[in-house]
Amino acid sequence: MHLIIQIPCYNEADTLPQTIANLPTRIPGVDRIETLIIDDGSADDTVAVARRLGVDHIVRHPHNRGLAAVFQSGINACLKLGADIIVNTDGDNQYPGDQISQLIAPILAGKADMVIGDRQTHTIEHFSPLKRLLQQWGSWVVRVASGTEVPDATSGFRALSRDAAMRLSIFTKYTYTLETIIQAGKKGLIVTSVPIRVNPPLRESRLIKSNWAYIKRNAATILRLYTFYEPLKTFSYLSLPFFLVGVILLGRFFYFYLSGEIDTIGRFVQSVMIGGTSLTLGFLIFVLGVLADLIAANRQLTEETLYRIKRLELDNPDGDIPHLLTRASEE
Repeated sequence: MHLIIQIPCYNEADTLPQTIANLPTRIPGVDRIETLIIDDGSADDTVAVARRLGVDHIVRHPHNRGLAAVFQSGINACLKLGADIIVNTDGDNQYPGDQISQLIAPILAGKADMVIGDRQTHTIEHFSPLKRLLQQWGSWVVRVASGTEVPDATSGFRALSRDAAMRLSIFTKYTYTLETIIQAGKKGLIVTSVPIRVNPPLRESRLIKSNWAYIKRNAATILRLYTFYEPLKTFSYLSLPFFLVGVILLGRFFYFYLSGEIDTIGRFVQSVMIGGTSLTLGFLIFVLGVLADLIAANRQLTEETLYRIKRLELDNPDGDIPHLLTRASEE
């Protein structure tokens, strides 16, 4: 069993030594453990420090592309290197490396495809009450959208089986944490979580500029992904208010008309016009949902084809390693 621990890095020269020092060198059930650094255009000595620490592989982005792109680059490289299990952790030493054996245990036992480290955010002392509330609310929304039971959706400490990693493709640019859970849930992968502890912060978060910005970006991500994977439900929900308004207004008109209580039909013209327009809009929105659902079905076939192509390509031992991936010993 081949485990690769990938560490996304952006100017982590100061914190990387502590992160690497805490990583395990032996885990029962794992034959080989390697480390991979994804450098996202760092301006400091992150790459030089990684080489000095004996990191096995390095992927370098020529400029900063963001956390989602870094995660996907790491997954692609790990798969090409033959990883059976991929663990993602942070370069700021937020997640203790000695808990990796606990994190991958459900995958080794064949009980999960993806495992999320549950930070138990309600117990983290350096989280403000508002941040704890936002974390819990966001995780609840992701659970509803994905059909999973993950209590800490934004945790970056996670493990994936090889098959799960091949089935996931990141579309959003902000972060991978929510998207991978929603994708996994919609694709029928088994997602579970294990409780973990976290280390005291060594620096401020670079992903969360403010609580309001965090809410907006995560809410937009969840809404986009839910629409992406459940278009018919989404458009049905959107069309429902228009249908209700149309039915109520037109129903009111026909009730008075059939009961003979209408003296002059002129005073109901506005209700008829608004009701008819609303009913038409509701119908058109629903039709858009049907069309989007047909497109989604076609996308599922495309994703399955892509998965099979990945299997053929990545299981080929003679394939070329991406040019951005180098061994840490290479200059």
